[in-house]
Amino acid sequence: MKLTCIECPKGCMLTIEKTDAGVIVEGNDCIRGKRFGEKEATNPTRTIASTVKTVFEKMPVVSVRTSSEIPKGLIFQVMDEINKVVVKEIYPAGTILIPNVLNTGSNIIITTDMTKILK
Repeated sequence: MKLTCIECPKGCMLTIEKTDAGVIVEGNDCIRGKRFGEKEATNPTRTIASTVKTVFEKMPVVSVRTSSEIPKGLIFQVMDEINKVVVKEIYPAGTILIPNVLNTGSNIIITTDMTKILK
């Protein structure tokens, strides 16, 4: 498989091959690219950034994200959970809206300080 490394601004073009002996990563200029390629081949993960509806006219949505990376295969299921939430209280940034979403160990947290916007 070929993909562009996103671990640093260089954007190395990686070639990744799974073998019986493990994962071979070529094209990386640094160790971070090698680790990225190995992870993408064995257990790809992503961070989600999205919005959640609120009941506040001045702020109809508030930004949220996962507190850590989740398995790539769960992105749509996590988004389904995020889309079920409607915020009815004013929260500061960092507030956990969904703890341990889908047992991933990652929380869905608010990233906008609503207290500064909705006084």
